[in-house]
Amino acid sequence: MGKVHPHPPYPPEFRREALRLLQSGERTVTELAGDLGVSDQTLRNWLRQAEIDAGRADGLSSAERQELARLRAEVKLLRAEREVLKKAAAFFARESETR
Repeated sequence: MGKVHPHPPYPPEFRREALRLLQSGERTVTELAGDLGVSDQTLRNWLRQAEIDAGRADGLSSAERQELARLRAEVKLLRAEREVLKKAAAFFARESETR
């Protein structure tokens, strides 16, 4: 089960501008978060992800996170399809035994 978001994700442009403002050093995380209407932790998370994406910190890049999510969804679908096929095979095996 995925994470539940109380609101839609912020647009990439909003995130980029927030990071630019934060990296300018003119305001603290808390001040900027208040001005933008986001939590301090949200800004910290965006900053951390930007550091990872830029190769300055360890962790999964945004592209890797997207690929991981896509692969997890694909695995979930394949598992569901496999279960259907197992049930169909068992059904047809029983049908052929009764003939």
